[in-house]
Amino acid sequence: MFSFDIIRFMNIENIGDELSKLVGKFELTKSCLHLDVEQEKLNKLLKERESLTFWNNLDYAMQTNKEIKAVQDLFETVSKLQAELQGLIDSVKSLENNPDIELLNLAFSEMLTLKEKIDDLNVRTLMDEKYDNNDAIITIHAGAGGTEAQDWVVMLARMYKMYANKNGLDFSVVDSIEGNDAGLKSVVLWLKGDYAYGKLKGEMGVHRLVRISPFDSNKRRHTSFASVEVVPSISNGTNVKINNEDLRIDTYRSSGAGGQNVNKVETAVRITHLPTGLVVTCQNERSQLQNRENAMKILTSKLVALEEEKQRQNLNEIKGELKRIEWGSQIRSYVFQPYTMVKDHRTDYETSDVQSVMDGELTPFINEYLKKSHSI
Repeated sequence: MFSFDIIRFMNIENIGDELSKLVGKFELTKSCLHLDVEQEKLNKLLKERESLTFWNNLDYAMQTNKEIKAVQDLFETVSKLQAELQGLIDSVKSLENNPDIELLNLAFSEMLTLKEKIDDLNVRTLMDEKYDNNDAIITIHAGAGGTEAQDWVVMLARMYKMYANKNGLDFSVVDSIEGNDAGLKSVVLWLKGDYAYGKLKGEMGVHRLVRISPFDSNKRRHTSFASVEVVPSISNGTNVKINNEDLRIDTYRSSGAGGQNVNKVETAVRITHLPTGLVVTCQNERSQLQNRENAMKILTSKLVALEEEKQRQNLNEIKGELKRIEWGSQIRSYVFQPYTMVKDHRTDYETSDVQSVMDGELTPFINEYLKKSHSI
């Protein structure tokens, strides 16, 4: 624990009080990260990577390397923050007998920056579920509303693309079905990177749009809906078994981007899991093999999500609890007219800056959801 002496001057004293609180928050965050457990996990993964058979399963090896990097990045972040915090404490203490206003303002500015970094680290402690560090597969379906709803799907897909760009996640479109006149009936997105699923899992549900429709010649206000499904990408380490006889695999000509093979050979793949009725399609890769591999990964992920949802429901029944399932419920409203507002109905967090949200500024909504889900 850092030590900090209360400073005599009132303006420095205020900074000292706030800095002491920040130190306390940092120490609490570190304890919640369970760094000793993370170190044991890292040692185990590093030892596993030394195995001669490590690369025999490429998907598993890549996921393991991703977990190693995430833990190493965590230690690096904590170390840097601790050094920056100690440096700021030393700087403020040096001003005790010579309180220079300009230097005090600089110290205050640095403290605010550090507070934001520690808040970000604190959110990391909330992503502690089994698949939080996995990639995220997002499926967006247009609701009632025809062309207007299909355009809303395009807008949401762009929003998640912009979020990915701002947060260092790889973004790709796995599959899409074009609308009758404009927009998309549905689209499947794959966001890859550290804690992609942990950050985006709270996006699952119905998203509501209110605006003056550009497709309405009378310029009337329209309300549109789109459902967003989010599942973690899972291909290994699961007990879900997929039997070949349970699958119906169809191939067809792709209608999307993908190079010279598009509309010439049957590169697109549709896999139907007969026991559950789940259907997965992939058409945006250049070869049928690539599309089939991606389709199987998505199908596996959806089957795992389905199985775990069943287990959660059974557990709730055993406990006699009735909990609201967010799947299919309206979670957020985006109002463009007659006023501007984006509001999350689960957390009550809202902003009037609609354009920034549509440009991918989702972090405040994500953080508030994580805090709410952990009752913070």
